[in-house]
Amino acid sequence: MNSKLIEYLKRYITLLIGLFLYAFAYNLFLKPNSIVAGDVDGIANIFKEMINPNLLITILCIILLILSFPLLGVKTTIGSIIGTLVFPIFVTLTSDISSYIKIDSDDLLLVAVVAGVIRGVGYGLTFKMGFTTGGTDILNQIVAKYMHTSIGNAMLIVDGSIVLVGGFVFGWTNMLYAIIVLYILSIITDKIMLGISKSKAFYIITSEEDKVKDYIMNKLGHGVTIFPVKGGYTKEKQKMLMCVIPTREYYKLKEGISEIDNESFFVITDAYEVKGGA
Repeated sequence: MNSKLIEYLKRYITLLIGLFLYAFAYNLFLKPNSIVAGDVDGIANIFKEMINPNLLITILCIILLILSFPLLGVKTTIGSIIGTLVFPIFVTLTSDISSYIKIDSDDLLLVAVVAGVIRGVGYGLTFKMGFTTGGTDILNQIVAKYMHTSIGNAMLIVDGSIVLVGGFVFGWTNMLYAIIVLYILSIITDKIMLGISKSKAFYIITSEEDKVKDYIMNKLGHGVTIFPVKGGYTKEKQKMLMCVIPTREYYKLKEGISEIDNESFFVITDAYEVKGGA
C-alpha cells in the first residue's frame, strides 16, 4: 500500500479515535455527574433538563461552524469541519453508555481524574493530527482574533465562563471537580501532542569549558555543541555548551557540572524529539 495513503488513513483514524474518546468521557463521566468542564458539552450539561444534550451540542457546533467561515476565514475553518460534524455523532452514539458501564458516583474525585485523562487523550490526539474538536475551539479563536488576545486567554474567558455558570447551576463543589478535569486535560493534551520527554537538553556557560566538555564527552559519552554568546548586560563574549542526554543521566550531568564549576550557569529543558547526530 502507498505510504502516503497509509499516513492519510492513520491520521484520520487517529482523529476519529480522539473524537470518540472525547465524547465517550462526556457521556460516561461528566453528564451523569453534572460536571461542567467547558466546551459545548458543558453548555449542554447546564441546559440538559430543558433540551436534549445531543441536540443542543449538534446545534451549537453547527452554529459555531457557520460563524467561523466569515469571522475566521475558510482556511482556518477547514480544520474544524470534521470535528464539528463527527463529535455530535459520537456524542449521540455513546449517549446511553452509562446504562451499560456503571460508574460509582460516590467518589467524584476519581471520576474527575479519569474523565480528565480520557478527554485529554482524545483532545490531544485530535490536535496532534492538525484538527480541532469544533465547538468552543472555534469560539476561542473568534474571541482571540476580535478581542486581540491570546488563545490561552480566550480559553480562560470562554471555558471559564461556562464552568462558572455550571457552578451556579450545580453547585461550587461540582465546579471544583470541573476545574480538576480541565487541569488534567491540559496536562495530558500536552503529553499527547509533545510526547513524554526521554531526553534533557543542557545549555551551559562555565569558566571551565574544557573540563565540562571533557566530562560530557569522555565520562558520559555524549556529544557537545559550542555556541559563541555575548552577555546582554556585561557585553562579555563567552562560549555556551549544548548537549542532549537521556533523562536517566540528568542528575549525573547536573552534579558533574556543579562539581567541576559550582559557579557555572546552566539551563535544563525537556527535549521531546531528537534526530540526527552521532
